[in-house]
Amino acid sequence: MSFVTVTGEERRLPLSLAWSTAFEEMAPVREFSFRRGQRNYAGWYWFATTGDHVGFESWVERDQLMLLDFDPAVASVASQPFRLHWFDEAVGKERHHTPDYFVRLASGRVRVVDVRPDHLIDPGDAEVFRLTAEACEMVGWKFVRVGVVEAVLRANVRWLAGYRHRRHWNPEIAERLMSVDGSVPLMEHARRHGDPLQVLPVLFHLMWSRLLTADLRTTPLGPATLVAQGGPGE
Repeated sequence: MSFVTVTGEERRLPLSLAWSTAFEEMAPVREFSFRRGQRNYAGWYWFATTGDHVGFESWVERDQLMLLDFDPAVASVASQPFRLHWFDEAVGKERHHTPDYFVRLASGRVRVVDVRPDHLIDPGDAEVFRLTAEACEMVGWKFVRVGVVEAVLRANVRWLAGYRHRRHWNPEIAERLMSVDGSVPLMEHARRHGDPLQVLPVLFHLMWSRLLTADLRTTPLGPATLVAQGGPGE
């Protein structure tokens, strides 16, 4: 595998020697492309979990990055911090692949993520993902390939992501909102504790932080959405 150290030094080592490297601290091994007329949309996502910006090369990647930010099991993420190399005997030359994300979990374990929708995977891609999974398994990493996020979940988490910044935290309002018995409609809960214009941003921040929970997978967020007390691990 190859990567660039925090001091800018290019290095190439066997994965068996490099696996313990803190890749979550590394810069991408290649630059993102930003040009007029390109088919994909690249950019930088502000990752609230760490306060850093993480790159993406498509809206599908951005949506998956947003879900990683929303996942309480995730401690940090780096975009394309290493490249895997192997010799392909069938064609007689070296091949390489750069996974999309290196994810460090709060437990210390590692998840390597590739983002590719199902309909864009050809047999060659499937083989690359298989070899990547095998390489990751050799060093105790978990490899996952993900695609398009379900529409309802994507819309709901994208809305909550707008309130992920700490500026939406108000300890006095938050304490009242978290004192909820059972489940209560979202707007009713907000109105119980003050002017919705002041309370709703705090409520949405609590939902982003998993301190309040709701069904985000099957129903779009709305005034009647049932919210309940949660916890950071939920």
